[in-house]
Amino acid sequence: MSPPVPQAAGGHPVPCHVAVIMDGNGRWAEKRSLPRAAGHRAGTRSVRTLIEECVRHGIGALTLFAFSSENWQRPAGEVSLLMQLFLESLDREVAELDANGVRIRFIGDRARLAPALIERMAAAEQRTLRNARLDLAVAVAYGGRWDLVQAARQLAAEAASGRRPPGDIDEAALGACLASAGRAPPDLFIRTGGERRLSNFLLWDLAYTELWFTDTLWPDFDADCFAAAVAEFGGRQRRFGRVAGQAEAV
Repeated sequence: MSPPVPQAAGGHPVPCHVAVIMDGNGRWAEKRSLPRAAGHRAGTRSVRTLIEECVRHGIGALTLFAFSSENWQRPAGEVSLLMQLFLESLDREVAELDANGVRIRFIGDRARLAPALIERMAAAEQRTLRNARLDLAVAVAYGGRWDLVQAARQLAAEAASGRRPPGDIDEAALGACLASAGRAPPDLFIRTGGERRLSNFLLWDLAYTELWFTDTLWPDFDADCFAAAVAEFGGRQRRFGRVAGQAEAV
């Protein structure tokens, strides 16, 4: 369960942790008769805007779905482009993220990534490790089912070796083995691009997250769109299985 959320001006709750599926880059480009690469490049501006807005709203954690385990099935040329854009973004943005107090970490199956990219990711994590203004997690080669399977394997290995009795395996134990371990679950999930599904993203963590969908394509997602999502979150009642009166008393 997430901790109590901070209050914005006017008394409306603000999420502590926001998770985002940044969908619609390719369709944005196609609508303009541009190559899909143009959409992916345009989408990087929205990432920068979102990070700035999270800092401005006092939101402490942000998780972005950059590349899923299923995205490996895309055409090889597009996958290669996405990896190159990722490298370029790391090289270009990490100094500014560090200067603005943003800690960056990456979650996903790094074994599937190129050595040069793994090295840059590790360097960015080390450089920003002590920053505390915003905890930014970027999901790369990530899938929610992969995450659950690798956690189950860790627990199975511990049980087989005698380091953990099977009866001690509970929700806390499994959660501690997930890629998101050490972070509170997202309070607010945002998906752009018009699709209404989770697409194998943070399946365990999103159990009680408030979901917000928009038809806006990711390169068009701006500060006003984000403000609308945060405002709607502030008007929802989060009960976590309780009845209304109990939730209000917590």
